[in-house]
Amino acid sequence: MLSLNNRLYKMSKRPKSAPLPPSTPPNPQTLHPLKSPKWAPLNLSQSELSLPLTFPTGQTFRWKQTAPLQYTGTLGPHLISLKHHEDADVYYYIHHSPSEPAAKSALLDFLNARISLAELWGTFSSSDSRFAELAKYLAGARVLRQDPVECLVQFLCSSNNNIGRITKMVDFMSGLGTYLGEVEGFEFHEFPSLEKLAMVTEDELRKAGFGYRAKYITGTVDALQSKPGGGAEWLMSLRKLKLEEAIDALCTLPGVGPKVAACIALFSLDQHHAIPVDTHVWQIAARDLLPELVGARPTPKLCCRVAEAFVSKYGKYAGWAQTLLFIAELPSQKAILPSNFCTIKEKKSAKRKGREPCDGS
Repeated sequence: MLSLNNRLYKMSKRPKSAPLPPSTPPNPQTLHPLKSPKWAPLNLSQSELSLPLTFPTGQTFRWKQTAPLQYTGTLGPHLISLKHHEDADVYYYIHHSPSEPAAKSALLDFLNARISLAELWGTFSSSDSRFAELAKYLAGARVLRQDPVECLVQFLCSSNNNIGRITKMVDFMSGLGTYLGEVEGFEFHEFPSLEKLAMVTEDELRKAGFGYRAKYITGTVDALQSKPGGGAEWLMSLRKLKLEEAIDALCTLPGVGPKVAACIALFSLDQHHAIPVDTHVWQIAARDLLPELVGARPTPKLCCRVAEAFVSKYGKYAGWAQTLLFIAELPSQKAILPSNFCTIKEKKSAKRKGREPCDGS
C-alpha cells in the first residue's frame, strides 16, 4: 500500500489554491520556530495509524499531502507534519509551535491515540468475518478528534459539494486565521476563532463561491456567538451529552441536518457510535445488515434503522467500524483490495463527491 501511494503522489498535480481573504500577516516573532526541529517517532505503527487511510478520506479537508506518505496541518497554533518512516511507523515534525510538549499533546489528542485500533479491530473481527478480511488491507484507518468549531465549518462547506470545491472553501475560511508558515508550497493558518469568522459577510462568501452555503455559515456563526458562555464552549459541552441529545442540539444550527450532525458528532464530539448514513453506508447495511432495505428508498426513519443496526452489531465504537467499511467502498481503496471485495456497484458521483452524508439533510 505504501508503494501505491508513492506512485499516486508522483502522478498527482497539486491543486491550485483558492484565493484567500486578507489574513493576519506573517510575523516571525509569533511563529515560534523550534531551534532544532527534527522528525521524531510518534510511537504509532502503521496498523494503528495509516495516514493515507485517515486524512484524505472525508474526515477533514485541512490537512495537505506535502510529500509521499506525508501530511501537514495545523492544530490550534501548532503547525505539524506527519509521515510514514521507512519502517512504516509514524513520525512527526513540529514546524512552528509556542510549545513542543503542547504540540505533541494536541497531536495525540487529535489522533485519538488513547484508543487502540488493535483492540477495536479484534472485537469487530470476531463478530464480522468481512470486517476481519478488510482490516488486513485497511489497517490504521483511524477516526480523528477534531476541534468542534473547525469540524462544523468544514462540514457546512461540504453540503452537496465535491472535494475540490470543499477544499477551496475550507482554505478560504482557514485563511482568516493567523498565518503559521509554509510547507512545500502550501500556506497554513491557525483556524480562525468565531469572532474572526463573524467578520465575514454572507455577500463576501457568495462572491468567494460558497453559494447557498454562505447563509448557513454566517447564520451558524451568529447562532453560536449568541450561546451562553460562547459557541466554542457550547459545542465542546456536547461531548458530555448522549448522542441523541448532541444530534438534536446540532440540528438547531442553520444548515445542519441529522446527517451533517452525525459527521460532526463522530469526528469531533466523542460520539463514537454516531453513524453518518450516506449512499455507501446505506448499501453496506442493505447488503450485510438489513437485506430488507434492498430496493428501498432512504428516508429519515430508515436511516435511523441503519444507524441502529450498526450499533447493534458493533457496539459503542460502531462509528469506527463504519468508517473502515466506508473507506473500503471508496474508488481509491478498491484499487488495492482483492476483486472479491468490490461487490457494491460504484457510482459516478462517488468520484466527484466527498462523504455524501454531509449534504445538509
